[in-house]
Amino acid sequence: MRPLLCISVFWFLPLASTLDDDAPKDCIPRRYVPYHSNDTRLFREEGVSNYTIMLLQEDTKLLLLGAREALFALDLEDISKKQASVKWEATQQQEYDCKNKGKDLVSECKNYIKILHKKEDNRMYVCGTNAFDPECDYMSYANGKLTLAKTAEDGKGKCPFDPYQRHASIMVDDNLYSATSMNFLGSELVLMRSSPPIRTEIKTSWLNEPNFISLAQLPKSDWGDDDKVYLFFSETAVEYDCYKKPVVVSRVARVCKGDMGGRRTLQRKWTSFLKARLECPVLGSQLPNIIQNTYRWCDPQKHWTGCLFYAIFTLQSDTSDLSAVCAYSVFDIDRVFAEGQFKTLVPVETSFIWVAYSGEVPDPRPGSCQTQSLDLPDQTLHFIRDRPLMEDIIQPIGEKPLLERRGAAFTCIVVHQVEAADGQKFHVMFIGTEDGTLLKAVNYVGEMFIIEQIQLFQSPEAIKVLRFSDVTGQLYAGSDYGVVQVPLATCGRSLSCLDCILARDPYCGWDADAGSCVAISSTQRQLIQSVTDGNASLCPPADPIHVVNQWFMPGGSVKLACPSSSKLATTKWEVNGRLVASSPRHEILQDELLILNVSDSDAGRYRCLSVERSKVDEYTATVAEYQLSLKGEPRLPQAQRNGSSTVGLQVVIGLLVVSLVALLAWNFYNGHLPLPWNCNKKQSAKSYESNGQEDPGPL
Repeated sequence: MRPLLCISVFWFLPLASTLDDDAPKDCIPRRYVPYHSNDTRLFREEGVSNYTIMLLQEDTKLLLLGAREALFALDLEDISKKQASVKWEATQQQEYDCKNKGKDLVSECKNYIKILHKKEDNRMYVCGTNAFDPECDYMSYANGKLTLAKTAEDGKGKCPFDPYQRHASIMVDDNLYSATSMNFLGSELVLMRSSPPIRTEIKTSWLNEPNFISLAQLPKSDWGDDDKVYLFFSETAVEYDCYKKPVVVSRVARVCKGDMGGRRTLQRKWTSFLKARLECPVLGSQLPNIIQNTYRWCDPQKHWTGCLFYAIFTLQSDTSDLSAVCAYSVFDIDRVFAEGQFKTLVPVETSFIWVAYSGEVPDPRPGSCQTQSLDLPDQTLHFIRDRPLMEDIIQPIGEKPLLERRGAAFTCIVVHQVEAADGQKFHVMFIGTEDGTLLKAVNYVGEMFIIEQIQLFQSPEAIKVLRFSDVTGQLYAGSDYGVVQVPLATCGRSLSCLDCILARDPYCGWDADAGSCVAISSTQRQLIQSVTDGNASLCPPADPIHVVNQWFMPGGSVKLACPSSSKLATTKWEVNGRLVASSPRHEILQDELLILNVSDSDAGRYRCLSVERSKVDEYTATVAEYQLSLKGEPRLPQAQRNGSSTVGLQVVIGLLVVSLVALLAWNFYNGHLPLPWNCNKKQSAKSYESNGQEDPGPL
């Protein structure tokens, strides 16, 4: 019976693999922006690393930054301008004790800043690992200086001991909620509130080897419910322990902000802690995908039940390089906790398995936030202590990812809502990767579209944190190496109307009067834009391309560049109006045409065409044009299509003819050249003399 149950438990796992594996996992960014070709600013200080904790203070235009043994205050408008900094280093004794406990002196026995939150009195609450002896303090910014109060507050249960262990924290009403380890070994992992102190039970049914991702708080509902705090994490699944190998699953847990613990049962423990599994169904995935980062998005004009959680997932298999983004409705999450079935542990033969609970659920319902926890009956408290896991699985919106892509693993995400020229609102996803690139992507009615991929760092550096500011319209990305500031709108990279429209960037539109691609928010003019379809039919005719003269020597090779702005376009070449076919002598590459062993027959007019298909049509643009000629071969300037060069050539020829006639007349007049009739008389005289006769003269 036990193997049969294991099979039934895992029935849902390979379901995705039975579907058609034709999803566009190789979603190609339309534009690649290399390092040094972007409008970024960088901050870093020599000898300092791990710039991974950020706090934006938009009222004071500051970016507070936590790194290894240092904190910085940067100008939010230009982070390359440091306003202030303060060192916070572990003492020599702390480093010595850390080393004696078996930790590495250089990489582990330092003070890594891990918590940085603003308090209501405008001070900052900051915590660091402090050489495996976590400590917290209060920091102030005044008169251009950062100052630590040096209170040396115990950070156990608030800040991790290990600088490389995942953790999460949030400040709610001056109260710190943290998900981290409570001991040096990192084996006691809890979700804790600092005051009044309350935490999870140390039980595998509550948290089993968790990897904490993030915490988020949502406001009070209209139904008299309490505020809720959500924890996203992954853990080893206790419900699948019959599998040969440990199975890691992704979870979301929820607690009530007003939870004070039980009166007798669950004293100083959460009485509202419930958790459920998150599913992000990627085609071809055999095991549950693992959550890596989340972002909470809420419309300030709407009810909190319309809030969304965007989450990044990577595959559990070491052989796959697939990442995905799924979005979840808070309403769907809360419905599982409020109405879903619970799981319970039942004996089977000589062991236990988790199955759906079919018995009576006590009243008040376990995990609800409508009753004071101290007034909850023991029956409810015993139930939630033994059964915190829900049977129902939370599915993403649309029951599929918004984006799937192979390549460097996704690491973090932020989402910004932007209103397009036609009034439609779109959620633009900015996704950091482990190789230091930033993806700018939108899901257009089920179509995954990556607008651009930007290389933020010269060397591959995992982006570990992303934040953005509505005040500056800038994005801030942190890594171990440094921090980079990137604008949300990068319209200036499109130099033509066609390129601007096919980029399908909701931030940008084509200004026909100015002849440039501009940010929607920067002008009141009517702009050309088509983000959902990429319809560029309204674009005015493009300006003619400047013809570049290029010469060659027979037997050599020639490279003709074709710098297309789109990686979704195909490149075609024409010579004298005929299509150039790929051959051993003609190599058609993405950005150039290579002609080997050039001969006289290769001379001519070459045009590079970029052909790109949108949802509505196919568009062709001339990217480059060359006149290829044999070196040393004289030739006249060639006419352009607009006719202006033809007129100029005619004028030049007319002037040359007039000059030639004038020169001949001048020579005739001065006798340098004989007139035709004089030439005849002289020729007759010469003939008479040659016959030995004299001219008899007139008779």
